[in-house]
Formats: sequence, C-alpha cells, structure tokens
Amino acid sequence: MNVVTWNVNGIRARETQFLEWIQRDQPDVVCLQELKATTDQLSENLICLPGYAGYWHGGPKGYSGVSVHCRIESFSGTPEFSIPVLDVEHRAVEVRLPNHLVVTSLYVPNGGKDYAAKLRFLEAMRVYVEREHARDTRLLLCGDMNVTRGDIDVYPGQRKQDAIGQRPDERALFERVLEGQLVDIARTLEPDNDRLFTWWPPWRGLRQKNHGWRLDYILASYGRGLDPTQCRVLTDVGTSDHAPVMVAFT
Repeated sequence: MNVVTWNVNGIRARETQFLEWIQRDQPDVVCLQELKATTDQLSENLICLPGYAGYWHGGPKGYSGVSVHCRIESFSGTPEFSIPVLDVEHRAVEVRLPNHLVVTSLYVPNGGKDYAAKLRFLEAMRVYVEREHARDTRLLLCGDMNVTRGDIDVYPGQRKQDAIGQRPDERALFERVLEGQLVDIARTLEPDNDRLFTWWPPWRGLRQKNHGWRLDYILASYGRGLDPTQCRVLTDVGTSDHAPVMVAFT
C-alpha cells in the first residue's frame, strides 16, 4: 500500500500536475491540503477522479481545504468518508477502510494570524488520536502539520527558536500527539538525515538547493501492524512550495 500526502497550495493552479501524477503513480491513498477552492470551483476531472473514490472538503473563499482519495481497486467494500470532530476551517477529513484502518488528511493552522488556534488544533489532534485508539483503530495521520519536530528538520541557516513552526511550545504539543501513540515514519526510517525537507521558502532557488523545512508528515499508529518499508519526498512533482511525501507499507 502506497500512501501520499501533498499540500498542493491551490488545487486549481496544480490541477494538471496532480492529474498527471496520480495517473502515473496510482497511489492507493492520497491526502491533499490547502486546496484553496470550494467544491463548486472544482472541475469535473477532479470531482470524478478516474479510478478513485474521494471526498473534497473545500474551504470557503479560496482558503484552506483538504481531501482524501482511495484507489477503488486497492480496497474491498465502500470507503466511509466523514469530517472528524477536530475539524475547523475545513482542515480535516477522514476515510474509514477495511481492517479498522482510518486515514485522516490534516492541515494544521500555520499560526501566524492566530497562534492560539494552532495550539488548540494540536491539542485536539492528541484527543482525536486517543479516542480512535480506544476504538482499536489503526490510524494514519497525513498532512501539513506546520511544525518542525526539531532543529534537524530545518536547514541550519533558517533555524530560529522564535519562528512559528519552530517554537518550543508547539513542538512540545506535537510530541504529545505522537508520544506512545504514533510513529513519525520519515524520521524513523531516516533518523540522521538532516536534509529531509518537504517545504521550501519560494525564493532564491531554495528548493533546488534543498534549503527547507520538514512540515509534512505521515504518522502511523504504533504497534498496530502498519509497517512502513520506504518513505520518499517527491521533489520532482509539481510546483507547490511543498513536495508530496509517499510512504510504502507492506
């Protein structure tokens, strides 16, 4: 099973890139963030994505928005899509699949305009994970978390303790979401890779230089049979300021 998360930074601007890529790679599950479009603004090609069942949770007035898509041939039965209780501003959507698997697409607030709202969202994530695990759910949380776990997740020249995305309090809350519950797949597979970035400031060719931050994650329930074999950042896909992150599971 291949699972991908991608902050597209505007699905209408990236529609052709998205359609070409998903038909080329045909991942089993795709989570998108920052759609910047209402559902009414999406083309028929997106709404009726060939080979996929999906749910578009488009944000109002070109703001926010998330979606999740499942390859029909990869799963038996009918996927159950819903909006989880932690959703605010069209930032969360989930799909329930066979074998107690739930995949959730998340777009954590950046915090620049309302930092307290970001902290509340991170706390709601922790409660959500605990609630789902109490139901024997196997969770995959996929998305733009807008938090770097540690300094290793930021290019050295861009490290700044008081910068949003690097602050100690938001990092501590993010660790509480993970602690004893979830595995950060990319960092587990590559614990010492200090050039493992998924977002790059959109100037001075920083993406080409790989001077970026790691903001996009796929987190898996610990000890519940979700065994990753590979994690790749697809830096060749699309023109968003974020690259897709793909994880392969056995």
